[in-house]
Amino acid sequence: MVKTLEPMTTGSISKRMIAFALPLLLGNLFQQLYNTVDSLIVGNFLGSSALAAVSSSGSLISMLIGFLSGIASGAGVIVSRYFGANDEKDVCRAVHTMVAFGLVAGVLMGVVGVVFSPQILAWMGTPDSVMPESVAYLQIYFFGSLGFVMYNIFVGILQAVGDSRHPLYYLMVSSVVNLVLDLLLIAGFHTGVGGAALATVVSQLISAALCFAQLLRTQASYRIRLSQIRFDFKMLRQIVQIGLPSGVQNSIISFANVIVQSHINAFGAMAMAGYGAYSKIEGFAFLPINSFTMAMTTFVGQNLGAGQKDRTRRGARFGILTTVLLAELIGVVVFLLAPQLVAAFDSNPEVIRFGVEKARTAALFYCLLAYSHSVASVLRGAGKAVVPMLIMMTFWCVVRVTFLSISIPMTHSIQMVYLVYPLTWSLSSIAFFFYYKKANWMELTDAGGAKQVG
Repeated sequence: MVKTLEPMTTGSISKRMIAFALPLLLGNLFQQLYNTVDSLIVGNFLGSSALAAVSSSGSLISMLIGFLSGIASGAGVIVSRYFGANDEKDVCRAVHTMVAFGLVAGVLMGVVGVVFSPQILAWMGTPDSVMPESVAYLQIYFFGSLGFVMYNIFVGILQAVGDSRHPLYYLMVSSVVNLVLDLLLIAGFHTGVGGAALATVVSQLISAALCFAQLLRTQASYRIRLSQIRFDFKMLRQIVQIGLPSGVQNSIISFANVIVQSHINAFGAMAMAGYGAYSKIEGFAFLPINSFTMAMTTFVGQNLGAGQKDRTRRGARFGILTTVLLAELIGVVVFLLAPQLVAAFDSNPEVIRFGVEKARTAALFYCLLAYSHSVASVLRGAGKAVVPMLIMMTFWCVVRVTFLSISIPMTHSIQMVYLVYPLTWSLSSIAFFFYYKKANWMELTDAGGAKQVG
């Protein structure tokens, strides 16, 4: 029998949050290894053009998957709220509605991705020299997207109830599989970038299957029973009302990054490879921050569900301060070691130059990015997902795209692409600061007219 988890509503705030965040950090590290290992092996075995092909797909993948993972995070807030209130019946309904949604969404995402990949890559301005490889990578990736979607659904459930350990164990297994398959398919059988995509798909399916098995055998209220997987439309309404803003936010921001990627593509394959290498570095650098913000969302959801507002306030304060200080420390390290870090992906001097320029423009401003993410995570845990959506869409999408649309034609400089990120992080941080200071964010949002808990 699997041990039942206790809510995060008791004990030391700092110890509970750190204990929850550490497995998340290691789990996110292994998840980040999926695409990073692909890039390292592709860059070193297949060359800069192949690395550019893989990099050009990253923003598009993030856009489509971001929408569904945002919905999943909304469902996680609902689960954590009912779990904190010890409402077993509604935990069960939320879990099975969440799984039903994931199954439908994963199939639709795969069909859309496979069919429209060539057209979207062409719209992004992907160079003809890397187009065939980009299409192959993207189509294979989306063919196995059901595994990725369901993995995120299952992990969302586990994290909502405070279980960050089992997703870590399963990612460790699947990351090893990914590495072995990458080396076997790319270096051994010379399958090209398609082999990298296939390795990622198989690894994602394995991690999803392991999470599914865990949820099938637990005896807790969040156990999955195959006969109960169906849409509860009242619960679906709650999930969508909290999850849809997060999903729209993720997809719109990722869409803005697709626009950014199209500007990068205009500067050629070396710029694409250098920018892609930096993006992998930033992904790793921000893993501790992402881990803490995920812990904060679960903590806030459970404690507000239990009606513990003072504990919620103290936990939010601790989480925000920790993420900001940690992010700035990481930013200093990335700034100083940028040449060595970029060279690990591609030793081409021109690729290194592009990557280092991006790193040294953005890294010292990581504290602002961390502040925006941490406040947004607190608000989502309270069910106020619309506010982060509006702030991030305004500054990370509208302002970002407008700035590039004006500055790039005027300057013809890739430096404008580098500068737009610190600029928009600064603006969003200012907006979050004033909202968080003045708003009564701990009043739970009534999702879909459903009963309040706690």
